[in-house]
Amino acid sequence: MVSDEPILEARRVQVRLGRGRARLLAVDRVDISVFRGRTVGLVGESGSGKSTLARALVGLLKVSSGSVVLDGKDITNARGRQLARMRNRVQIIFQDPGSSLNPRMQIGQTIEEVVAVRSRRGQRGNRDRTVELLRQVGLDAALANRYPHQLSGGQRQRVAIARALAAEPEVLILDEVTSSLDVSVQATVLNLLRRLQSELDLGYLFISHNLSVVRYMSDTIAVMYLGRILEHGHASAVLAGARHPYTHALVKAIPVLGRRPEAEALGEAPDPRNPPSGCRYHRRCAVGPLVNADRRICIDRDPSFMTDGSPAPVACHYAKS
Repeated sequence: MVSDEPILEARRVQVRLGRGRARLLAVDRVDISVFRGRTVGLVGESGSGKSTLARALVGLLKVSSGSVVLDGKDITNARGRQLARMRNRVQIIFQDPGSSLNPRMQIGQTIEEVVAVRSRRGQRGNRDRTVELLRQVGLDAALANRYPHQLSGGQRQRVAIARALAAEPEVLILDEVTSSLDVSVQATVLNLLRRLQSELDLGYLFISHNLSVVRYMSDTIAVMYLGRILEHGHASAVLAGARHPYTHALVKAIPVLGRRPEAEALGEAPDPRNPPSGCRYHRRCAVGPLVNADRRICIDRDPSFMTDGSPAPVACHYAKS
């Protein structure tokens, strides 16, 4: 059941990484809201800050300013037992399960370890729950005695999902969970995630650079570039009527049968340690010069979000109406 109140929020979150001259603002004043039973898709090129934001939301990275709110409570500086309780409720699943699963533990042990922390079922009850979780993600119980290297990539990712579910979370942060899988395997994992969301009323933050996958999974979409959210709103509004030039470039680059992808972004993304002044996208933007040859406003002024009643607010001086 979808609630009117978000279960997890990022409020003006900033995350700084590195030290000295190498220090960079990886996430800059980001607002994200995740609701029960709904999926927020977070999309952008590699290096845009998506994974950094994900790690900050679960306490793996320090939030420099702003706040992370879980069910109305500020957990930005959670420590000890409060942090442990929060991590039970908000689980993260990473891109490469091969590196996130212990190679020396059988997968049944990996899952049962989490089950034991969350319950008082006893050893037999924990094993029964482990088998139940394996079956819930579409794996045979006989696989419990195997090690990660004995499984396929898709099976390992299902194990990672089962381990996250063992904590009985309310939110899953899915960080590029299908990008390392074959296309056919991607489809089965995505369908599994949709089924689990329906059954367990989970909120998802689904992170990907693949807009086709994000379109299939998401209710709302946020577009991230150099640490900033440039456009967000209902998935259909963002994809069918992209208003920001960067979003439009991403949509045009989606492969479509019978049409070659079109590249609209100019050049490479700037160094995030030295982002451009004004609009962070202005050096690659093809729209600003067409509208205003001088385009000083793009260079000098950081655009604020234009709401204007649109289902997809956008941060652009020359947003498409």
